[in-house]
Amino acid sequence: MREYDVIVIGGGPAGLAAAISADKEGARVLLIEREARLGGILKQCIHDGFGLVRFGEKLTGPEYAERFIDEFYERKIGCRTLTFVTEIQRKEKGFLVTTVNRDGMADWLAGSIVLATGCRERTAKQVFIHGTRPAGVFTAGTAQHFTNLLGEMPTRRCVILGSGDIGLIMARRLTLEGAKVLGVYEVKPSPSGLTRNLVQCLEDYDIPLYLSHTVTRVFGEERLTGVEISQVDEQLKSVPGTSYRVDCDALILSVGLIPENEMASKLGVTLDGRTKGPVCDEDFMTDVEGVFSCGNALHVNDLVDYVSESGELAGQSAAAYVRGRGTAEVSTVDLEADRSLQYLVPQRIHLRPEGKKTVLYFRSGREMKKSVFTVEADGRQVFCRTYAALRPPEMERIKLDTGGWGLGPGSRVTVSVRECTAGDEVTAGKKEDLGGAAAAGDAAVRDAAVRDAAVRDTAAADGKGGRR
Repeated sequence: MREYDVIVIGGGPAGLAAAISADKEGARVLLIEREARLGGILKQCIHDGFGLVRFGEKLTGPEYAERFIDEFYERKIGCRTLTFVTEIQRKEKGFLVTTVNRDGMADWLAGSIVLATGCRERTAKQVFIHGTRPAGVFTAGTAQHFTNLLGEMPTRRCVILGSGDIGLIMARRLTLEGAKVLGVYEVKPSPSGLTRNLVQCLEDYDIPLYLSHTVTRVFGEERLTGVEISQVDEQLKSVPGTSYRVDCDALILSVGLIPENEMASKLGVTLDGRTKGPVCDEDFMTDVEGVFSCGNALHVNDLVDYVSESGELAGQSAAAYVRGRGTAEVSTVDLEADRSLQYLVPQRIHLRPEGKKTVLYFRSGREMKKSVFTVEADGRQVFCRTYAALRPPEMERIKLDTGGWGLGPGSRVTVSVRECTAGDEVTAGKKEDLGGAAAAGDAAVRDAAVRDAAVRDTAAADGKGGRR
């Protein structure tokens, strides 16, 4: 039985970043991946737009992954591909990880575990679409796999349900391959994807987007022949008398992603009902000491740059924990996010001295125009930042120095966001971290600027978004 300081489970962008950062900290690292090749979902994402924040350039998914894969192999980090984890047991000296592959079963001992298992797509049955079970109903990721990796066209005439980013990207991809995308139907009154994808994938290709509409039934026996479309009300229920049929040979589902956390649950890790991922601290350690989580297993990100960032931080923290330089013995306080936020990560922070920065990720609960993000500690406002607009599909990132907030054991920290009303002003002295982080939140502004630059960059091509 081999012993390692850190075992990383998952070889996607988060797992690669975690393994590399732990190795840089001097830890003995093993990465376990169930597929034949490293890179995760990026292997089939041949469109560009990756790396804008991290590298300042637009890369395809394989190009982005290649930069990490090359460094991973250059560092000669231990790796087992085509290997499945069947069980993780907590032992006195760490964790016993049992795996199985073509060579049989094996046990590995680890001082800490990093869960970088990614996420999975919701299916037709999880969104309650009635009808038969014909061929031709695909998740967007499956359609992407067929098209980009296998070179097979899954459809000639399709309907896409859901306006998530992968659904928008596949609308463009299938159009480029000669398919007719009859429309993208979104049950919510607002789109679920990033603005840049709405512009570049739908508007540029004249693909219609129908809001407050959903698929309520599928038709066909062996192969899909059509779907029933219905308008929905404010409670997302079908409006009687609004149903109509659309003939098509495929239904592409882009109806949300769910973090993969079966292993975390078996370890007794507490899951957040909002993110569907583990509850963690700013070091990405869960409430099971020595178990860390990152990437889309922690919460679904909209940019891979932030997936890699969380992987790096989790890998560093896992290595520090094994070396006895972690924060397991330091007191923590919970961050209480009210219902104005869809979620907030991390959910708790350590009581640390001033100067140690903490990264927060959040999504607003609804679309807002000019808004104020506020943190209060024991009734005192310690941080406040204004945003020109907030949308749930676009995750925000803030880097804060929590050391100057005057926190102690038992402190109560609440986090909220509210939309500004007419005449509502935020005083100049409250626009940054009142605890002393002079540049807190600046990274979020830069990141947003880079993200928006993707739209402006292509908009210059033809005045409205730039066709590809």
